[in-house]
Amino acid sequence: MIPRPYLTSRVQQALARNPAAALLGPRQCGKTTLARQVAEHTPHESFDLENPIHLARLSAPMLALEGLETLVILDEAQRKPDLFPILRVLIDRPESKARFLLLGSASPHLVRGVSESLAGRVGLVEMGGFDIREVGPENFRQLWLRGGFPRSYLAPDDKASHQWRLDFVQTFLERDVPQLGISIPAERLRRFWMMVAHYHGQVWNAAQLARSLGLSESTVSRYLDVLVGAFVVRTLPPWHENLRKRQVKSPKIYLRDSGLLHALLGLESDAALAGHPKFGASWEGFALEQVLAVTGWRDVYFWATHAGAELDLLAMPNGRRIGLEFKCADAPQMTKSIRTAIEDLRLDRVFVVYPGNISYALDGNVQVVSIVELEEFLGPMA
Repeated sequence: MIPRPYLTSRVQQALARNPAAALLGPRQCGKTTLARQVAEHTPHESFDLENPIHLARLSAPMLALEGLETLVILDEAQRKPDLFPILRVLIDRPESKARFLLLGSASPHLVRGVSESLAGRVGLVEMGGFDIREVGPENFRQLWLRGGFPRSYLAPDDKASHQWRLDFVQTFLERDVPQLGISIPAERLRRFWMMVAHYHGQVWNAAQLARSLGLSESTVSRYLDVLVGAFVVRTLPPWHENLRKRQVKSPKIYLRDSGLLHALLGLESDAALAGHPKFGASWEGFALEQVLAVTGWRDVYFWATHAGAELDLLAMPNGRRIGLEFKCADAPQMTKSIRTAIEDLRLDRVFVVYPGNISYALDGNVQVVSIVELEEFLGPMA
């Protein structure tokens, strides 16, 4: 088992600050294992809402929970949304000693009642699969190809890993989505998901996808919301400010796990990935997720103008303007686009993240960063 001390610490801090914490992430990313690690030396009571015996125990939830004074773990909490108003009552009791850890594979906006019933009472912690700190920087190529889902990354070989991800996609479409109360035909959502994979790293264009699939723009936007809410797709919002330039105002879309992207594109090996047109976009999405995992940044954007200037990622930690570019090249060089972004956005630093082994300064406040030294340069933010 690969330890995940960063996430364990974040969950413990969320429980120390709040009467409840929600650990949110896609199915099979290791939430249950992490919850066991959090509760390893703490008295606790666990309920798995996919277990019929545990569901029966919660048929009268007030009776089952009100006497508990320990850590209470509710796994797959989104399956019983009527539980959240009762949790609010239990949490608000002045004499309550219980702490609640909710594990969920859907964001609060997909589960009615979470944000309303537990607002101000629950600390949210998002998690994905393994990141580069957990598997070791020297293993980044395997992590890039297979993605971070534990069973995919730890599979005995690339073929077994690829098959696990294909099975995951099928299970997600045929079982997990319907369990959220969302009635979308599995084959239609599969076609949409595969189309999103081909648009990975590009600006979202609902009209174009709608025409390709023969659906309305509102329908494809709803499908996107479902995949975003289930933590398998990320939408990166655009940044725009008062410049004398026409700026892009639609988000970019990425599959959050590079392994799922490769499975949907039919890429089973490093050689197949290296020869595919989405090779550069795959690196961009992978490096983006690793940067977010290492830094903990949440309010991030991309920036682009209609004239062609762009910046892959813009963050503003502690009031500083930090730009990042993700280049799958042997030795990235200074570009006109980077210079334009520095000037227009008044950037304090720019980091160019690439898969090579050596980090080096490019020009003044521009630094090329090897993915293997990502934490040294960015986490915690230097």
